Amino acid sequence: MEWTSILAIYALFWVVSAFVLLPFGVQTHEEAGIEKVAGQADSAPANFRPRLIAKRATVLAAVLCTVYVLNYSYGWITPEDLIFWGPGAR
Repeated sequence: MEWTSILAIYALFWVVSAFVLLPFGVQTHEEAGIEKVAGQADSAPANFRPRLIAKRATVLAAVLCTVYVLNYSYGWITPEDLIFWGPGAR
């Protein structure tokens, strides 16, 4: 596999990981006990920390990309393993 392909796969995993990790660890103003600003949505986060989310996404994407590349290299799970019904199903 080319290094540019690995970089592109890592970028995709990073973006998906960042979106998946967004809701974890975030509190609303009501949950945090902080007063809301007039006109603020009830669901607005009170403690949004984008750097922490980026760090977590970086680690998660590195792990997922490593597993993906190793699976590609060693063939642990092949496309044929993912056919659960139809002709030739086990």
